[in-house]
Amino acid sequence: MPDARVQAAIDNWAPRFTTNGVDPNDFRTTTARIERWDEWLDAWCETAEVHRALAEEARAAGHARTAGEAFVRAAVCFHFAKFVWVVDAARNRATTEKAMAALYAAHELLDPTAERIEAPLDGARIAGNLRRPAPVNGGGAPPLVVLIPGLDSTKEEFFHWEEIFLTRGMATLSLDGPGQGESGFDLDIRPDYEVAVATALDALAGRDDLDLDRVGAAGVSMGGYYAPRAAAFEPRIKAVAGISGAYDMSANWDNLPSLTRETLQHHTGAGSPEEARERAAALNLDGVAERIAQPCLVITGRHDRLIPWTDTKRIADAAPQGEWILFDDGNHVCNNIPYKYRPLVADWMRAKLS
Repeated sequence: MPDARVQAAIDNWAPRFTTNGVDPNDFRTTTARIERWDEWLDAWCETAEVHRALAEEARAAGHARTAGEAFVRAAVCFHFAKFVWVVDAARNRATTEKAMAALYAAHELLDPTAERIEAPLDGARIAGNLRRPAPVNGGGAPPLVVLIPGLDSTKEEFFHWEEIFLTRGMATLSLDGPGQGESGFDLDIRPDYEVAVATALDALAGRDDLDLDRVGAAGVSMGGYYAPRAAAFEPRIKAVAGISGAYDMSANWDNLPSLTRETLQHHTGAGSPEEARERAAALNLDGVAERIAQPCLVITGRHDRLIPWTDTKRIADAAPQGEWILFDDGNHVCNNIPYKYRPLVADWMRAKLS
């Protein structure tokens, strides 16, 4: 019988795992052998190592695509081993580095033009993965979409989401900002996420393989707060989409899963649950959403168990060009219906950046 934390992770995030590349059979068999939360990281690392071994075997045999696909599976399994597992900071970091290494191995085999981008911020750095679509004769430089993770997601989770934009002719920059992924080792969450986006765009300035006059931003979960927040203060963003973002992160604090509250405490650098709640209160779009001059698409699911759809709707209601879509059958980030929301966001973004 799994303990309450294990069961909460299964109940709240199962569709997210499979949408982002975890094999459904792996999800079932891996979670079936976990009874205590302190076992979670080891169990998922064991599954990740199976895929990494398959990848290395295929690479040695010269089967590049097979190897690359296996490395992607390894990366997401390593990622989900530690995504809200903050029991041991050192082990969380080591597993993050394994996820990064696996994804970069996948890039070498599946998308060798992918680039790692770094930019200095507050005496540390933020990092992102830049990917570009296949060139089109006479098509010119592609627009860029900055993909923004949430509280516990990272750039290593976004390989398949990037593909939705790439196949529609847009470049992607999946960003680990303050408090996210590897950047979170040295930088805590900050409400003014536009600083991270501006820093990342500055790092890309002057390139002729990207059309930086056509930049969009799309974020999921807490990224659904970060992306609209960035658009309100960063004029280089021409269109923004937020999925299941919070208008006020503290409004639903008591109903958040304990794992989410613990993860937010960890990534804000708070010393107690009470301090974490205070810091969450700063993640608020009151007086900010009204400043979003760009087209702003806001999406969520009626069955969102983490951020009530009514709170997400406040973003669309306040943004002058807000567009609102509620999927009656959707959960948090609509990960149970990715075939509905992901193409919709990509098509909308392509139209706005055309």
